Amino acid sequence: MTISELMERAGMKESGLALAFLKDAFHLIQSNSIEDTKTVKYNIIDGERDYLIPQDMVSIDSVSVKDTSDQKYKKIRRLNTQPPTTEDTDPEWVIKQDKLGSTI
Repeated sequence: MTISELMERAGMKESGLALAFLKDAFHLIQSNSIEDTKTVKYNIIDGERDYLIPQDMVSIDSVSVKDTSDQKYKKIRRLNTQPPTTEDTDPEWVIKQDKLGSTI
């Protein structure tokens, strides 16, 4: 079906507006569909706060933690407020060099 046919059926005369509606509709369809989801599992380490996230990740759908008392995964709710953070007033900078001598 062409844009002119859609415009005829909708009773529209402005092609720019029709194109804008079509682009919005395609964007809405794409944003509501789930194309490729992956499950990533990490072992939680006591005292560890930050974990690496895959570079190709776009968004986090949910986070679950396995409860060892009943062997079930339990979802963690999103925080309503920012988590408490403290400023590191004495940061420790570590400079690493690879085998060729380049600084990382």
